Amino acid sequence: MIKRTLMFSNPAYLSHKNSQLVISFPDKGREDDRTVPIEDIGVVVLENQQITISHGCIAALVQNNVALISCDASHMPTGLILPLDGGNTQAERFRYQIEASLPLKKQLWQQTIQQKIYNQARVLEDIGIETVNMYRWSKSVKSGDPDNYEGRAAAYYWQNIFSGYMDFNRNRGGEAPNNLLNYGYAILRAIVARSLVSSGLLPTLGIFHRNKYNAYCLADDIMEPYRPFVDRIVYDIVTEGAVVEELDTTLKTRLLQLPQVDVRFDDKTTSPLMVGMSRTTASLARCFEGVSRKINYPSL
Repeated sequence: MIKRTLMFSNPAYLSHKNSQLVISFPDKGREDDRTVPIEDIGVVVLENQQITISHGCIAALVQNNVALISCDASHMPTGLILPLDGGNTQAERFRYQIEASLPLKKQLWQQTIQQKIYNQARVLEDIGIETVNMYRWSKSVKSGDPDNYEGRAAAYYWQNIFSGYMDFNRNRGGEAPNNLLNYGYAILRAIVARSLVSSGLLPTLGIFHRNKYNAYCLADDIMEPYRPFVDRIVYDIVTEGAVVEELDTTLKTRLLQLPQVDVRFDDKTTSPLMVGMSRTTASLARCFEGVSRKINYPSL
């Protein structure tokens, strides 16, 4: 079943009753209370600073493996709440993950970067940009990516993706549509972290990212091949002539459709991104256990 993504941009009071998320509004004359089955929810985005949520509601959402995202005063995601319990075999999977060898991590990173560059190439190819070099770089990535093909591909990719519409530099604090990319990546990161926990893995222990101040290093690793799915949504928004300088509710709604975007795997099956992410993280858990040597990433 496809899990729902809920964004709350207006003042509201969130509680729960009988396994339902109960949504109440301060202005009772404007709207009646609404309910949503908690089992149908995958991601909740709390955007408005006047939202009140009960602790019981938080506990019920987390127990159902809902990724609860908190936004700051500028409406950008800044916090993420996830469950601690990922399953009955969690301790065993933690041990496998912690004891993973350096050669295995380098091989997993090789696969990650190969698929990231391939998916970036697919985006550029779809919009009419030359991609022979990108496909060559994707195939040339070695264990651990010592030649930094990721960096070469990124430079070419960002130089060209919006070239028909603007001069663009990818920078978190840069001009639009960097704001759209930042928002989309924040949602993607939450989806990845949710799936990692569901698969019994620690999002903190990465295979490449190692920043001691980052609680989601593994999520930042696994999201790399999925980033082009966000980029494609942002590209479509730009080509439609939308005003991207301000990240309004309409644009956020477009980006929040990310969990429902179809992704395709090598076995020719297609599934919504949120479902596909669970396949990816489950395959990663099998790699740590020694059952498999390949992460199951989708192609764009």
